[in-house]
Amino acid sequence: MDGTAGSPWVVTGLDPLAGRVLEHLVGVPSADATDVAAAVGVSPAEAERVLRHLADSALVLRIDGTAPRWAAGPPRSSLSALLARRRAELAHVEGIVERLHEVYEAVSGPRAAHLVEVLEREDEVPARYGQLLKGSSVEVLHLAKPPYVTAAQGSVAEPGVAPGVRMRSVYETDGFTDAVSLETALRGTGQGGELRLASGLPVKLVVFDRAAALLPVRGDRPAAGSMVVHSPALVVALVALFESVWERADPVSLTSRHDGPAPKRDVTGEGPDRRTREILHMMATGMKDEAIARVLKVSRRTVQKHVSDAGSLLGARTRFQIALLAAERGWLKQ
Repeated sequence: MDGTAGSPWVVTGLDPLAGRVLEHLVGVPSADATDVAAAVGVSPAEAERVLRHLADSALVLRIDGTAPRWAAGPPRSSLSALLARRRAELAHVEGIVERLHEVYEAVSGPRAAHLVEVLEREDEVPARYGQLLKGSSVEVLHLAKPPYVTAAQGSVAEPGVAPGVRMRSVYETDGFTDAVSLETALRGTGQGGELRLASGLPVKLVVFDRAAALLPVRGDRPAAGSMVVHSPALVVALVALFESVWERADPVSLTSRHDGPAPKRDVTGEGPDRRTREILHMMATGMKDEAIARVLKVSRRTVQKHVSDAGSLLGARTRFQIALLAAERGWLKQ
């Protein structure tokens, strides 16, 4: 059976192959199983099976003779009947959903309790975040400050925003040095997101479509749990908080690679030498110049020279820009 994704026939209850067979029969007076098989690219036995299924659904007619042939019924009437059955089935499922929600409300307490969800287990937070992100259709607002979620704590394949969803992120300047924050920012900006930097962010926060917000229960201990806020008044206040931070934050653009006159670029595409890559990798993990110099047994001035050279190749002037663009180019990979 053909599992072609995106087929309009799926919503009718027909699989994509059955839809293609029906489309073929509509365009010919009649056809036998061999003709149909050749037209849709399957075996005669498979075509025969699909034709019988369509006949059971009253979408095609079998014309008996020396060699049985098949013909499509009037599409408007036959498909309308099929769609009517599907609508009835969906209405039945909607009724079940309503009854399940009533039971959920009764078990979970008064509706007011759902103005805030408390996520206590460690695995609940990334799962709920992914669910909220996937359900966003307009805009996602993001305040990010350390400690960041590590690969062991979060999802390895973190979901991204859907096409057309605007994402605005503000990262805390002092904490924007580790690989997790770099990769997260690159992923967001790679999908068309907007990135800014600010010092002293008040809280870690994500707002989804201005309808729900995710933030830690305790700002000093993110592992203590998180909460999802649904209260309209609280969400409006959190959006106002984000907008005030966004206004004072410094924009960062990956399309504008330098400030002032354009410095020397890496036109060869070869990137820096091995020692410079080592230094950039250590810098991105949060190590200071003195610590890097001690580990590599070189002078602090040598470390700074390598960082400066990398900035010239990348067209970057600040350490943040160097780390961000080095990660984008794959220079931080060991």
